[in-house]
Amino acid sequence: MERDQAATPPEAEREGAVNRTREPAFNLPAGLTCILVFLVAIHALRTYVFSESLDREIILNFAFLPARYDHPLAEQSLAWLWSPVTYSFLHGSWEHLIFNIFWMVAFGAPVVRRIGMMRLAVFWVLSAAAAVALHTVFHWGEMIVVVGASGVVSGFMGGAARFVFSPSGRISRQFAHLNRRLSVMEALSNRSVVVFSGIWFLTNFLVGFGMFTPGGAGSVAWEAHIGGFLFGFLLFALFDPRD
Repeated sequence: MERDQAATPPEAEREGAVNRTREPAFNLPAGLTCILVFLVAIHALRTYVFSESLDREIILNFAFLPARYDHPLAEQSLAWLWSPVTYSFLHGSWEHLIFNIFWMVAFGAPVVRRIGMMRLAVFWVLSAAAAVALHTVFHWGEMIVVVGASGVVSGFMGGAARFVFSPSGRISRQFAHLNRRLSVMEALSNRSVVVFSGIWFLTNFLVGFGMFTPGGAGSVAWEAHIGGFLFGFLLFALFDPRD
């Protein structure tokens, strides 16, 4: 009588397939590609087409400022309503934009493949708002201009940490979105997730103390990064259609 062979976990099968098949260098979801093109187009227009006065108006009306919420909302424009989201489409420089694009490609791609564009739109809006909400807690009433998709990218990282790591700890660009989603407690017990998250938090705390940033701690909204990451990590299951 023959013995039944042990079943191979789906994650292990996919990981073996990745080892046998070379992954393409660039294989982005079409929706994410459109987002990246949109971000580049906005910055190109602001840099090369719009006048300096028009760009100042854009920053005033669409960037996030904690000081807005220290004044009666009825006495100001409606920028307080949309700026917690629109700031994420603006960037301070090409270097700032390219840095966010790099990490968005790495962690946004598996998130988009997993939850789809409709859920991604909601995820983007809420993670952007959560990021600046925590930033505002530390900078209440301050006239600080916050721009950039870093908070959303951090949300992608937090959400991806719940599912991208295979049993061996490696990440597959092609198949990571098919892994089982870990519960919060499982993720906190997973060595790969803990190491990744620990390095991420340590880096942001060091940025908060002014390290790695030529302009000092004030030049990077590191609190917004943490707000976005916590939102993605803790609430990703609300956007995840997979069992």
